[in-house]
This record gives sequence, C-alpha cells and structure tokens, in this order.
Amino acid sequence: MKVYLDNAATTPLAPEVFDAMVPYLKNEFGNPSSTHFYGRQTKAAIETARRKVAELIHSKPSEIIFTSGGTEADNMALNCAISDLGVQRIITSSIEHHAIIHTAEHICNKSKIELDLVKLTENGHVDLNHLEELLTKSEKKTIVSLMHGNNEIGNLLPLNKVSKLCRKHNAYFHSDTVQTMGHYTFDLEALDIDFITCAAHKFHGPKGVGFLYVNNKLKNTPFIHGGSQERGMRGGTENLYGIIGLAKAMELAYSGLKDHQKQVQSLKTHMINSLRSSFKEVDFHGDITPENSLYTVLNVCLPKTSKASMLLFTLDLKGVACSGGSACTSGSNKGSHVLEGIAADVSKPNVRFSFSRYTKMEEVDYALEVLNEVYRKNLVE
Repeated sequence: MKVYLDNAATTPLAPEVFDAMVPYLKNEFGNPSSTHFYGRQTKAAIETARRKVAELIHSKPSEIIFTSGGTEADNMALNCAISDLGVQRIITSSIEHHAIIHTAEHICNKSKIELDLVKLTENGHVDLNHLEELLTKSEKKTIVSLMHGNNEIGNLLPLNKVSKLCRKHNAYFHSDTVQTMGHYTFDLEALDIDFITCAAHKFHGPKGVGFLYVNNKLKNTPFIHGGSQERGMRGGTENLYGIIGLAKAMELAYSGLKDHQKQVQSLKTHMINSLRSSFKEVDFHGDITPENSLYTVLNVCLPKTSKASMLLFTLDLKGVACSGGSACTSGSNKGSHVLEGIAADVSKPNVRFSFSRYTKMEEVDYALEVLNEVYRKNLVE
C-alpha cells in the first residue's frame, strides 16, 4: 500500500484542474501579449482567471499579480515594501518560511534596514504583546511579515488581531498565506492587510504558479522588468496554463469547503487519538486545538529510538510518505529551524503528517499500523 501524507509539501493535481488546463496546453497557445485572435483569446482567459481569484477572496482583480509561486510572491512583497513604500524595519518571527527569513536577512544585510524578531509563546504562537512592544518602540516605517498558518507545526495566526495592531501603529502587514489559501476563507474587503501570497500546488493546483495580493491603496513599481505583463508589475510571458489551473483549483477548493474542513479535521483528530493510545510518550508540536491549528498539518514527537535518523526512510520503504519538516529544507543537513525556534526536543523523532481532501481514513490507519510495527521491532531504547 502506498500512502501519501506530505500534503503540506505539495498536493496531487485535481483531475478537474488537469482537464481545465489541457486546452491551453494543446490548442489555445497564443501569447497573451499578441493583438491577434490567438493572443486575445488567451489574454481573455487570464483575465477571467484573475476575476475568479479576486471574487473568491473578495478583492479586486487589479490587486492580483500572478507569480511563479509563493516564494516569489513573498520576495516581491518584502522587496517592494523596502523599495517603494519607504520601509526601514521588518518585524517577523524565527519560525517563518525561509522565503521570508532568508529574504529579510538578505535585505537587512545589504542595506540599513532593521530586523526585529517577535517572541513566541511556549506552544509556538506569536506573542502579540511583544509584537505591540516592538511596534511601539520605534518610529521607523515598518512592515510586519507573519505567516497565517505555519507549514511545520500548523499554528494559526489571528490575522484580524495582527492587522489591527499594525494599523494602530501605522505599520504595513504582509502574511504568507501559502499553507492556508484554498483551505480557509479570506474576505479582503473586511481584512485590512497589504500583501498576502499563494502557491497553487498547496491546494491541488499546478506547481510553478501563485499570486501576490497587493492592496490597491499601495503604489508599487515593477519587481521583474522586461515587459508590461501583470499591469506592468511583473515582466515576462504569463504562465498561461498554470494560471488557468490555479483559478480552477481555487474554485474547487472553495466549493464545499466546510465539508472538506470537517472531513480532514476528522483524520487529524483520529491520528492524534490513536497515537496517544499507542505511545505513552508521544507529544505534538504546536497548538493542536482545532480553532488554533491548521487542520491539514500534524507534527508528532515520537518516543526515542536508536534509529531515529532512519525512521522516515523506514516509513517510506513501507509505503508511507511523510516528512521531518518543510520540503524546502529536505536537501539540507540542518535540522528544522521551526522546531529549533520553539525549543522542541530534537533528540526524538519528529514527523510531520499532512492531509488533503483526497486522504482516506484507511490510509491514516495504515500509517499508524506501520508506526506501531516499527516500534514493536525493538527500536525503542
């Protein structure tokens, strides 16, 4: 049996998304910048997709810039804040995605931009009291960049509370919503935020495409020069079939969302209860209460084993695909910066299981069965 429980890294492409993309891979191939029929046809398809995306998150089409994915969108948000909005300080946290952490460090190392890290609570939430202290202590123009849902431990950020704090202190607010787009609703007419980001492959869309939402009240210059695409904000021929796939994937994601949330949360709850029954020393990183945690992510701290470094490999050999953290750092010998940031016990095996709407209960049960089998074979010290 093959079981895929690494959906925080990427999700399988929905069949309906593939079907929507096929015409633009085969017949409707025109360059959207061309003025003839073929170009007008594909340009119209992109603008229809943009309107669909905007409608689903309650924004304006002019606020959606299609990108190559979440990393580019995060980079674009921070760099534009510095170059166009006069930002002199970045506030973020130690457990952000590297698309934010590394970008912020790079910006601050090469310029006179200040970088402040907000403290975290014991279970990995952003300390809002400390965030307000940081916002109060300086008159420098500031951008706060905090992710909505952590990709490793699943903690959710209260966007409305952070937004109000930022506005109270005249700070800009960017949130990396890559893990939550397509999984939670967004009303950007009600939420006062400057930038949010998206990667289509996190909700059964294609890889290599995403978007950056930029609030219309902001005035930005191009991030990629070379053409007038994306309303002059991002030069380069558009990823036509990717954009079509992104819009279709979002449409599917928000169709019956509450039912999908309930279904996937039941899988996560079942795994939590089963692990607690099987292992006396099991623990969970982050806040696992449903209202404060991504229903798609569960980070498990298992009992010590003499072969902790081989656990993921052993699970893979037995058909269970999961991870020890973010897929973006899997090629590195370094441990998880997120687990280090919350002072997790890294001497024990830490495994991230992540679920999707296509995950079945019998697949979760099989993964649990394999884990129990591995530990029964005298691997525990």
